[in-house]
Order: sequence, then C-alpha cells, then structure tokens
Amino acid sequence: MQDTARLVLSLLDLTSLDDTDTDEDIQRLCRRANTKGGHPAAVCVLTHLVAQARTALANLDLQDTVRVATVVNFPEGDQSADEVVDQIRAALTSGADEIDLVFPYRALMSGDERLGYHLVSRCRQASSGHVLKVILETGELKSSELIRTAAEIALAAGADFLKTSTGKVAVNATPEAAAVMMETIRDSGRPVGFKAAGGIRTTEQAAVYLDLGREILGEQWLRPERFRFGASGLLDDLLQRLGSGVRPVDLRSRY
Repeated sequence: MQDTARLVLSLLDLTSLDDTDTDEDIQRLCRRANTKGGHPAAVCVLTHLVAQARTALANLDLQDTVRVATVVNFPEGDQSADEVVDQIRAALTSGADEIDLVFPYRALMSGDERLGYHLVSRCRQASSGHVLKVILETGELKSSELIRTAAEIALAAGADFLKTSTGKVAVNATPEAAAVMMETIRDSGRPVGFKAAGGIRTTEQAAVYLDLGREILGEQWLRPERFRFGASGLLDDLLQRLGSGVRPVDLRSRY
C-alpha cells in the first residue's frame, strides 16, 4: 500500500475551499504540501487566495514543484459567462496555473445543452495556455446518461480534465460516475485528464479510482498530467501509510 500512497500523493490537489479561509489557513495548507514523502501536484484554493498560495509556495521553494489551482463558477455553477471569465482573468493575474470550472449542471438537467458548451468554450479561450478542469457535479446529475452528456459537452468545448464534484453537495465522487467519465474520455480518443474529488479520505478509497483508471484508460494515465484527486483529509492517511510527515520548516521569519 506504500507504493499506492506514494502515487496518490503525487496526484493530489491538496484542497481548501471554505468561505472562512484566511491567509494563515492558506499558508498552513502550503506547509502541509511540503512533506517528507513527496509533494502533491497542486494546492487548490479560492480565487481571492491564489496570490497568498503562490507566495507561500515560493517561501517553501515549491513554486516550481506544486501548482496553484483555483475554482470558478463555484460552487453553484449558475453564474454568467462574463462573470466567470472575469474570475478566470483575475485568478491568472494572481498566479493561478489551473482553473477548475463548475459546469452549469442545473441548466443541463432542465434540458439546455447549449449553455454548458458556451460557458466551457468561453472559459477555454480565457484560460488559454493553462489547465482547465470542468467539474460536472455528478452527484446532482445522477444518471449515467446525463453524466455522459455533460462529459461530452465539456470535451467538445475544450476541457483538459473532467472532474467529478465540488465537494459541496450530498453525493460527490463515486466509482460509478467515475467509470462513465473515464469511458467518455476513452471514447473521445483525446488525452483528457480525470479528477476524482469529494469524499475520498483513505488510500483504499483512492485505490479504487486508480484501478478504474488502469482498466479503462490505461496505466499511462496515472500521472499528474492526466489523473488527479481533489481532497484535504486524504493527505493525513497517505502520510501515515508512508510513515512520513510535514517537513519541519520554521517559516515565521519569512512572513
């Protein structure tokens, strides 16, 4: 299980998306990314805290190792395209590397397929040169048919990753939804990534998604450029499996 934990750690987007997050919380999150067992792929924070995350990682000498991701149209997925594009531009100006965009899933549930395509296309243009992950909110879509439709729309509009969930609804990542998303990626013939997010707290739970990835997409997908986990509590379990902890770096003099 140590090998699995080490792999999952390298695929992790270490996440904190609470409305109450402060600068100190983000500094703490970034310090958690500085582990003896390796580093996560990214930290994921709210848009107005991107600059703080970028500074904290630089002070840890992790600015070239750990990416900064943020969320837009979050968490409801119901903002206008102009509003979301403005959020993306602000995030990129602050130093974001990756954008996690909530798909307008309620519009799709009401029968509107055009809105999702329009929004993802606009956001693809606004985030050109940066990774765009599209959050389908599969626990709300529920049916395999709607999940597949949302995935196909996001792929057609230029998504780099398909992501399961915001982590803010009753049902988040499930293996069943993940399988539908991975099959849609496979059938597209494009090198699009997959991200499982919400409710994944143990190495064993993460391993279920790795096994699905191997079966549906292939071993070559299990790298940060193609496969991610979005979680916060998962890190503690990974480090316990690895017998590691956070590096004891005293940063008080740097802030």
